[in-house]
Amino acid sequence: MNLSLEQLQAFVVTVETGSFSGASRRLGKAQSSISTAVSNLEVDLDNTLFIRSGRYPMLTPQGERLLAEARLILERCEHFLGMAKSLGEGVESRLVLAVDELYPSTRLTNILKEFSKIFPTVEIEVLFPSMEDVSRLVLEKQADLGIVFSQDDMCSAFNFHTIRSIPFKVVCAPTHELTHQQVSWEALKRYRQIVVASYHDNKEKLRFRIAADVWWIQTQSAAIELLQYNLGWALMPKDTVASFLENGTLVAPVLEFDNHDFLVPLDLVWHKNHPLGKAATWLKQAAIAL
Repeated sequence: MNLSLEQLQAFVVTVETGSFSGASRRLGKAQSSISTAVSNLEVDLDNTLFIRSGRYPMLTPQGERLLAEARLILERCEHFLGMAKSLGEGVESRLVLAVDELYPSTRLTNILKEFSKIFPTVEIEVLFPSMEDVSRLVLEKQADLGIVFSQDDMCSAFNFHTIRSIPFKVVCAPTHELTHQQVSWEALKRYRQIVVASYHDNKEKLRFRIAADVWWIQTQSAAIELLQYNLGWALMPKDTVASFLENGTLVAPVLEFDNHDFLVPLDLVWHKNHPLGKAATWLKQAAIAL
């Protein structure tokens, strides 16, 4: 079998243009070469692709079925060539991005949407660890970039850039006792707090702790469910709880000491000894600019 990409291309373009002459014009080849390529493809496949009795070639049932496969092969070939070109230009084949789970997903989606247009051949893995786990993954070079809440003692192995501050709100169920009063700082300490954190024991885990009684929860979704069941209060990103505040399943109690959002800065971090390629550099700049 001497199956070639040129034969598949002649077949697909003939279907798209409706004739051998149309395919010859689009591909810039003689009509006879298009017709010959399709005929040879039929011989190689041992299937008739077109009915040629009319003015224009019509697909046979076999041709209909094989058309989808031919298109897929040509698309993957284009992807293959694009990847080879990117690699030759110094673009990474794969990137790992570690993002603290509390980072608003809409901002990340906007970045990745644009990234997919510019680097369509780069494979992306996005991890959503909590707090210090992001730093650990970057430190161990298991992630190329990390988005993490700013740390008082940033690891000396990191380069970092503060990218923005995320507003947090104190939230609880509508039936929680905190909603019956103007809440003081001391009042927050008296009621159970739900804190989203990793399972590691270190000082970063204690960063958002205010209350004496704390339940440590690893995911935002589980924390929100506990809040809705009136099992505590939490300090959560405003974007994360916006829809729950809007529908009334969570509320933001009135704070006596400060009724504004708590602003928590975010850092973009990468390892000093792990050079960033073109795709990772673009991601870095996009995160800083957003």
